[in-house]
Amino acid sequence: MIRCLVIDDEPLARKQIAAYADKVPYLDLTASCASALEAQKILDEQTIDAIFIDINMPDLNGLDFVRSLAQPPLVVFTTAYSQYAVEGYKVDAVDYLLKPFGADDFARAAEKVKRRYDAERTPTAMSQPDADDAIFLKTDYKIVRVALAEIRYIEAMSEYLRIYSDALPRPIVVLLSMKKMEETLPHDTFMRIHRSYIINLHKIIEVNRNHVLMGQDASLPVGDLYKDTFNAYIASKFVTR
Repeated sequence: MIRCLVIDDEPLARKQIAAYADKVPYLDLTASCASALEAQKILDEQTIDAIFIDINMPDLNGLDFVRSLAQPPLVVFTTAYSQYAVEGYKVDAVDYLLKPFGADDFARAAEKVKRRYDAERTPTAMSQPDADDAIFLKTDYKIVRVALAEIRYIEAMSEYLRIYSDALPRPIVVLLSMKKMEETLPHDTFMRIHRSYIINLHKIIEVNRNHVLMGQDASLPVGDLYKDTFNAYIASKFVTR
């Protein structure tokens, strides 16, 4: 079962989403919260796999709340304002439901959550690095061997990842979470610098303010949550007279 929270300041919205969740057999609604602060207390005490969260809420809005979480659960944003869609995907949201939405829309979003949830727990989606430092990835109904030394960077795209390799003409697209990839890759070579990017530290060309140049047309932002760790790495390699 996928343990989830509903977070919305509107009582009718919470009641409706809870009713939709009750019809999805693999969702276990742990609680229905009227604010992000209320949800934070539950997240501090229990393991929650997914949240269905409104964006416009008093005290702390949904986007800022998700950004504040060091290890956020799977996120589906629910809001009446379409202009937030792009921002929602920037924080690696699984889906974005525009109010008013029906049971079918909710079911499709829940299915995306399940696919991401299963991908994070499926050992066949990606192997551990082998003796010669390579991983095997399932993509397009085939399994591809990718040498770690040839990976330049990895980009999150909703529930998929794009792996950019120097040895391949186009990125590999796999159904996998950033969390699973981050846990598998060797930490002395790869670093997460943003919710949407993991880079090969050996492939850095240039660091310019809050961006890292990883190749032609690949200037990647460093997220606020990752700045300290990244800057510490750069400082450890910095050479002065």
